[in-house]
Amino acid sequence: MADRLRRKNAHHRVNSQVFDPHGMVQEPPRRTGFSGPPLVRLLARLTDTTFYEPRQDVPNRLSQWLGWADAIALSSALKGNPSSVPSGLQPPAEAGKIEYDRVRAALELAITGNERPATAQQEARLRAAARRGPTASAAVVDYASYRRRYVLLQQSMESSIATLRGRLRTLLASISPQAARLAVVDAAMEQALSERELVLFADIPKSLEAHFERLREGAGQTIPATAGSSSPSAGPTEWLVVFKQDMQRVLFAELDTRLQPVEALLAALHEGKT
Repeated sequence: MADRLRRKNAHHRVNSQVFDPHGMVQEPPRRTGFSGPPLVRLLARLTDTTFYEPRQDVPNRLSQWLGWADAIALSSALKGNPSSVPSGLQPPAEAGKIEYDRVRAALELAITGNERPATAQQEARLRAAARRGPTASAAVVDYASYRRRYVLLQQSMESSIATLRGRLRTLLASISPQAARLAVVDAAMEQALSERELVLFADIPKSLEAHFERLREGAGQTIPATAGSSSPSAGPTEWLVVFKQDMQRVLFAELDTRLQPVEALLAALHEGKT
């Protein structure tokens, strides 16, 4: 079980490497062919960007992300023999699932619940600006507010999921000494990879800006359909609706990606043994 959790954690983090603008791989890259994680495929379609994946396997890529201090921490976690601690009357697996459902529902509501439709006055301004061209449209709406909203939602995901992950580790540690060791390994992995993860996810709102600009510049024109867009065309106001829908899809894909290590802990809780 410990092996499975480590592999899933590593797969989640290392697959995100496609967002790294500097790259770490020495070998020539190869095109993903949209065979990577859903979040990567979605961003590739929306931004019309070619993403590459390295030829190295997951362990080799992961080794480039871990420093000597991280390696020591992981080694200590693997060799340790922590004692299990009772978690209370409720079965750990049941308590973990309830907590997971609560946190996920709250984050999904945060993604979908704060969108306000444009007023008639705002729509009129957008239509008038679009007739004058992209420069005039820029005075009505720009990407800054959407970037801020995206970053705030990322921060909410990061904080809520980190708390949830810690709670699930506590529940896992209550099952047995072996499960407690697995919880320690997960904590070490989270600490070792959190900084890299933060940098990679920070590139997503930057990538979305290109999609925003493409839709805005095409306002009032017929835009060819793309696999990532919600509509084959976007008019003076419709383009903004299209963008909001696409941004929401990216947020949900990012949420799914961030929850993968948590889901691995849930699987370990349900298995109940190592």
